[in-house]
Amino acid sequence: MYRTSYMYPYPCYIYVPTYTRGFNYQPIQAMANNKHFGYMPYQSEQQRIVLKDYGKQPFVLDIEDAAEANRTFRTAIWTGNHLQVTLMSINVNEDIGLEKHPDTDQFLRIEEGQGIVQMGDSKDKLTFQRHVSKDDAIMVPAGKWHNITNTGRKPLKLYSIYAPPEHPFGTVHKTKTDQISESPTHRSK
Repeated sequence: MYRTSYMYPYPCYIYVPTYTRGFNYQPIQAMANNKHFGYMPYQSEQQRIVLKDYGKQPFVLDIEDAAEANRTFRTAIWTGNHLQVTLMSINVNEDIGLEKHPDTDQFLRIEEGQGIVQMGDSKDKLTFQRHVSKDDAIMVPAGKWHNITNTGRKPLKLYSIYAPPEHPFGTVHKTKTDQISESPTHRSK
């Protein structure tokens, strides 16, 4: 017969193998709240995330939950010798700031919100423009001028991977102004 348990409203019971004799039926909702079935409620997981740089150590993290929990403009969460991962939260009607990284390729993934990405060979000629939203990935080649602007009604949450690293280990910019005042030449590289 077909597996149709997903079609019925809660509580729906399914077979769960156990080490005792017989069958053990449990409600699906109880299973969903059990971490051994691969799912933890978002609220609990969000409370466990400590956003700091764990670089050069083995590290595993739910990147989507971390990006959505991030409240800073930029926080480095892992900085190695050849790669760096940062989380970003761009406020409504703000942007990252027009920049280029001469020797660094960059990967960005939108986890929440929407915006516009622009790229080009010079500051005044941004010939590439696309609307982006949740689950979109953006690849920025080294040497390209680029910017992302939040066009939505809530903060734009994303993570960025730089290869090689772009920011010092442990970088935290609470706001865009902090980034500009800390590194005034960053935007014109």
